Parts: sequence; structure tokens; C-alpha cells
Amino acid sequence: MVGIDGSPEALAAAGWAAREAQRHDVALRLVHAWTRSPRPYALPSTTSQHHWARRILREAHDHLGALYPHLPVEEYAVEGTVPSVLLEASADGALLVIGSRSLGGSTGYLTGSVALHLTTRSPTPVVLVRAGEQVGDAHQLNAEGRIATNTPYRDIVLGVDLAHPCGEAVAFAFESARSRGAPLRFLHGYRPLPVTAMGTGAAVASEVPAEYEAALDALVRPWREKYPETVMTATARPGCAQSLLLHAASEAGLLVLSRHNRLGPGPYTGPVIQAAMHHARCPIAVVPHA
Repeated sequence: MVGIDGSPEALAAAGWAAREAQRHDVALRLVHAWTRSPRPYALPSTTSQHHWARRILREAHDHLGALYPHLPVEEYAVEGTVPSVLLEASADGALLVIGSRSLGGSTGYLTGSVALHLTTRSPTPVVLVRAGEQVGDAHQLNAEGRIATNTPYRDIVLGVDLAHPCGEAVAFAFESARSRGAPLRFLHGYRPLPVTAMGTGAAVASEVPAEYEAALDALVRPWREKYPETVMTATARPGCAQSLLLHAASEAGLLVLSRHNRLGPGPYTGPVIQAAMHHARCPIAVVPHA
């Protein structure tokens, strides 16, 4: 599923979703939400809102058809608010892809509060794609340092919270790496213990990394057996999780994060996902778990 509103962000999201659908040999569904309201300023006087919605979908469909002629693409123009329409649509799909600039963006209806609402409420994984995302961005640079499509895929990075491990996010990351033939990196950030004047803290601190490494190894061991062809590494590093993941994502093809599937009084993702939504350069997949 991909939300379409005619913005550059949505078109970039549609391209990313089309490539993902091809990799998994599934259909792509374009969804546009529209509401009956006073005539928008940009809407021609002879055009109905429903007709305009169909036109937005058709233009996106034609654009994708020229690039991916063998991909089955479905169009759905649904009357309703954007969050409710896309939230309902996500329940019928394997993945919801939306365009996003930043939480403070105001262009296109798939930015800001809408993206935050969908990311925190969708029962299926949500991928945020920024405007300008191209097929070559998922690949490593060529020997001349230029974007190419015939080079190996960039790493898939999975942020791991060892206190609340998410099997759904691990499975999503492995499938993403397998379908691309890309390396997979597990990354856990932890706060180092202070070293006390008596020296006992130093001994404890030296044991902490080994403890985390052992926990990471226990987490990924069954997945290594299930995906023996995937090259993967698991690392625990001291420092702020947000900073570590953003640094890793700067050279990644996809950043995968998990979200606790709980409903509260308002949308809340936690500091790591918030930081990624604001600053990550690559697409972000947010995977819900119980």
C-alpha cells in the first residue's frame, strides 16, 4: 500500500514501494483519500474532487507503468480523512509506504502529524520515504563515487533494544536483506557505567560489552540458521542510541526500527524513532510489535 496525494514525497514513496513489490512478487495498491469540502484553490472549476482524485492516481499509475511495466498496480480513491483511510487500508496489506519530509513539513498531506499518526497506529509496518529518493540511492556508489544501479545494495541497519526485543522487526530486516542480497547490521546502543574512584566500576564496565554481545548473539542465532545466505553483523556500542543509529543510517539503504504496539492518549513513538523521522537520510521502516 502506498499513499498518493500528488506531492513529490508521495511519488518517491510510490517508486520505492513499486521496487519493493517487485522484489516480493506482489501487487502495489495506490490509495488516495479525499473529502467533500469547499473547492480547493488549485482545483479547476470544471473538475469534481472525485475526478481530481482519480486523476492524481492515474498520473502516478502512468508514471510507475513506464518504469515497471510488469508490476500489477491497483488504484483506490476513497472518501474520508487521510489518517482513517490509510489506516484502514494498511490492515489489508503487508506494508504501508508513505512520503515524508519531516515532522515540521507542511507540503503534502503525508507529512507531519499524518505520518506520525500512521507510524504510531498502523497494524502493519510503515516505511517513510523522503522526496527525491531514487532507485540508485539503495545502492553503493560506484568506483567514481557516483550513484549507480549496478553496484551492491547498501546495508540494512536494524536498531535493537535488548530490553524489548522485537521478533517482527528482526524478521522484517532479514527479509529486506534477503530480497536485496544486502548485508544486515544489528546495532544496540547502551549507556556505559561510570568508573568509580575505587576501580570497581572499571571492572564492571569492562564486562558490560561482553554481556550485550552475548545477548545479541542469542537473539540472532536462530535467524542466522534461517537465513544462512545473509551476511550479518551484530554490534553493541556505548553511546546515545539515536546518534549511533543516525550515523549508521547515513550510509544505509534502509533503517529498521521497532515500535511497541500500544494505544495511548496521543501519538508517541519514542526518542529513537522521533530522531530518525527528523534526520535519517535513508527510508525508515517502523515495525509494530506486541
